[in-house]
Amino acid sequence: MSPTVQSKDAEREAVLEVAKLMLVAARTAPKSAGIDDILTLIAYGNEKDNIADEMEHIAEERKAEGFNRDAKNVRDSEAVVLVGVRGSKSFGLNCGACGFSTCKEFENLEKKVRGDLIGPTCLFKALDMGIALGSAAKIASELNVDNRIMYRIGTAAMRLRMLPEATVIMGIPLSAKGKSIYFDRGK
Repeated sequence: MSPTVQSKDAEREAVLEVAKLMLVAARTAPKSAGIDDILTLIAYGNEKDNIADEMEHIAEERKAEGFNRDAKNVRDSEAVVLVGVRGSKSFGLNCGACGFSTCKEFENLEKKVRGDLIGPTCLFKALDMGIALGSAAKIASELNVDNRIMYRIGTAAMRLRMLPEATVIMGIPLSAKGKSIYFDRGK
């Protein structure tokens, strides 16, 4: 008799394999001057649920229903890919987009939590993170795994210090169901 693999088990394993490929895509995405300050992590099982718990805590704390809605998405997902960046490093161009005349001024300023993130952040590091996020989401999409880039996941991951060197984190939940759980979610 030949062994079998149940659909749910195969789909869960496939989603985790896609998550690994997403980390590769984020790592190899183009970066300003080829300097890699991208950080990545896959959360699943209890770690994924810890993110959802923190999102629900934030929802209660802020009276912000969007965190509860997104926490449900995280709970209903197989895994979450986190993409962060070391945004406190400067690119060295003195472009002024961070609000300072020089990168030296930017670097000398104390980086601290300002709202949900640590700032200020170098524009070029933020752009690198955006490209890494797009590359990761593209891989999931090409491999038919539903996904959506979510700010609120990153907020919870920052509070949980899941990528301790990151100044900014975004999350990409992953699901393989009959219909995408990340759209038509209501308000």
